[in-house]
Amino acid sequence: MWSSGVFALLLAVWTVKADSCWRDTACDGHSGPAFPGTWDTYMYAPRSRDVEPRFILTLDNLSSTSYNGTVYLDGNGAQAVLDFGREVGGITSLSYAINGTGQLGLAWSESKNYIGKMSDSSNGLNGYDHPDGHLIVNFTSSSSGFYEVPLEQMRGGFRYLTLFLLTTDDAAIEINDINLEISFQPTWANLQAYQGYFYSSDDMLNKIWYSGAYTLQTNSVPVNTGRRVPFVTSGWANDGILGNGSTIIVDGAKRDRAVWPGDMGIAVPAAFYSLGELDSVKNALQVMYDFQNSDGSLPEAGPPLLQQGSDTYHMWTMIGTWTYVLYSNDTGFLSNNWGRYTAAMNIVYGKVLDSGLLNVTGTRDWARWQQGWNNSEANMLLYKTLSTGAELANLMNEAELSSSYENRARKLKTAINKHLWDLDHGAFKDNATETMLHPQDANSLAILFNVTDSEQDQAISEQLTGNWNAIGAVSPELPGQISPFISSFEIQAHFLAGQAPRALDLIRRSWGWYLNHENGTQSTVIEGYLANGTFGYRWNRGYYNDPSYTSHAHGWSAGPTSALTNFVLGLTVTGLAGSEWTLMPQFGNLTFAEGGFSTSLGKFQAAWNTAQGNDGYNVTVSTPEGTSGTVLLPLLNNTTEARVMFDGEASTWTAGTVGKLRGYVKGVGGGNHTFIVCSPWKRLRKCSPK
Repeated sequence: MWSSGVFALLLAVWTVKADSCWRDTACDGHSGPAFPGTWDTYMYAPRSRDVEPRFILTLDNLSSTSYNGTVYLDGNGAQAVLDFGREVGGITSLSYAINGTGQLGLAWSESKNYIGKMSDSSNGLNGYDHPDGHLIVNFTSSSSGFYEVPLEQMRGGFRYLTLFLLTTDDAAIEINDINLEISFQPTWANLQAYQGYFYSSDDMLNKIWYSGAYTLQTNSVPVNTGRRVPFVTSGWANDGILGNGSTIIVDGAKRDRAVWPGDMGIAVPAAFYSLGELDSVKNALQVMYDFQNSDGSLPEAGPPLLQQGSDTYHMWTMIGTWTYVLYSNDTGFLSNNWGRYTAAMNIVYGKVLDSGLLNVTGTRDWARWQQGWNNSEANMLLYKTLSTGAELANLMNEAELSSSYENRARKLKTAINKHLWDLDHGAFKDNATETMLHPQDANSLAILFNVTDSEQDQAISEQLTGNWNAIGAVSPELPGQISPFISSFEIQAHFLAGQAPRALDLIRRSWGWYLNHENGTQSTVIEGYLANGTFGYRWNRGYYNDPSYTSHAHGWSAGPTSALTNFVLGLTVTGLAGSEWTLMPQFGNLTFAEGGFSTSLGKFQAAWNTAQGNDGYNVTVSTPEGTSGTVLLPLLNNTTEARVMFDGEASTWTAGTVGKLRGYVKGVGGGNHTFIVCSPWKRLRKCSPK
């Protein structure tokens, strides 16, 4: 893994080109980071859109040398593997001079496992025996020139480029000026223009936060670069139309390159708190409404794929609507789609049975093995859909409808706990008739969506750890496999249960394992992997018996990026665009953390330091004037009172609760605030920052 010094070197190397947006795309004003600082060395994003390889691998692919600008291939079968040092994606170009005749081949891969003369799989039709293959440049005579990969055959995500020579007359070729024009985050002139940041005492957590952010950049793509549907019968094609606008958020850099609303349940909060760019989100949600079916149902995936038949992804679009409006305050978007939203609510709630539970008939879902009937995960999603729908109805000044949604949510919550809670196991069952399966997804979402009480939270948090192995949480509903998507919900559930050490443990053992993996991208987050540590996620169930089909830059796995901001730093938006917010830090085993994010109202920033150990700590927060927040400061030694110096004034704070978390509570207005917290028996000056 790179040290901070190497990060700084890479940052310098990758900032030599002029700023630009993607081809003819209009820039949207993202010209630089909102919070520049030493943490910028953790960024995986280059500043420029034009990057070169960093290394050339040795013949055994086990070590590397620096790329010096020239590759020389001599004779039939000669090859070179170029390493860009991290995940990239876009259009490859090169200059050449060949002495003789033959063919130059180009192949790409995200993982070192699949380096070779055949690209890893992205098309989705070819299968293990027919991977994506390679591109060929033909030479009928000695010549020199320039080659650029056609736009429709761009590679959306890769780290390694293999160049090889095929010749019958002992030709040799010199290749220079190998360049990659990055296509992702198309409206940004400066790819390092993050509007949020995170920095803590744990170097690994910092890298994980930024790997999630960078993954989400690779997933924000030009709207005319989706995977072509119908899939091509050989090779690959990325010229599908995904929606309107200039940028849109998709599920993966290499594949599927389509809008998937379930993935957005993790990707959107993570993108907001790190990148701060919401145009991609708005365009993704709008295309789902634009392709709503006549019965009110929403597609499982956006165009050109337009997959259908999922009740859960239908509801994820609705939940995503609330999330987008919360972050953006774009009530115009809500108003324009309100009729479609209420139609979507009507069709899904129409599937609720006399028992009070949802009867799932659209059974496609994220990858779990079974779905349908009174599935608990789907019922958790319906509860969140109804409760957030009530908030949206209020924004639309429809008080009666809001009250109706709230009443339905209350009844559903009662039914969920009556029919699906398994007291003996301290967890929710997978279905009303299930006796053995207690899924990771439903139980994590139950805490996250507030379907539970505090006692249930503790039981579920403990029960979930029974699924863990050394490298992550093995999902019972997807046996033998680890899903960072569902684990992204689980870490939030542990934080909400007040189990910060447990949440941080899972982040380190799962995301830390992949980020340190010598065969991974070491810059992005993977779609999923097997419990034995191999990369063949779903290889024999839906993925064409092809382990290389797994995506290594998948936004649905970026949960730690928002979780570290929301729960470790503790800063969260709770009102439109941050008009209301909470500051509720959880220290875990860290000694300091700071971070921030931006909304249309301005910058939000916080920091804390536990240098005084059990005797005290200090916290600062800065938010735009006119906003209001609730501050919940961690208890000291489980005491119900603490001495607090608040903006220079000493007072005694007493313990209370916000949600189900307990601490010293106070409501504060916007602006800059400082809190010095000290045990009652210590003098405040003893706990002041040193």
